[in-house]
Amino acid sequence: MLWFSVWTVLVLATLGGAFLLGRSLWRSTVALGHELSRAADVTAQLADRVDELQAAAGTRDTGSTLFADRDVLRARRDALREAAAGRRAEREQRHVATRLRWQAFWR
Repeated sequence: MLWFSVWTVLVLATLGGAFLLGRSLWRSTVALGHELSRAADVTAQLADRVDELQAAAGTRDTGSTLFADRDVLRARRDALREAAAGRRAEREQRHVATRLRWQAFWR
């Protein structure tokens, strides 16, 4: 009779533990499903935003220029160099102004 009660308690404890483990696993699975759904929504929003940014950036021709007109290419290169020189000059002016402010501060 003693063995019967010991085994009954062991079987019931095992079933109770299995139930608790299964419930925990089910709740974790449901939570994972919710997070995957949220991740899919965020990914869709990100894809939409990327499309908006690409449309706003405009399309530039990045194709081959091997057989393009050299005069057009030289004009484009010169325009890019002028723009870069202007940005470089503005940056140098900002650096000089910052350097003068710091020199006045530390004197």
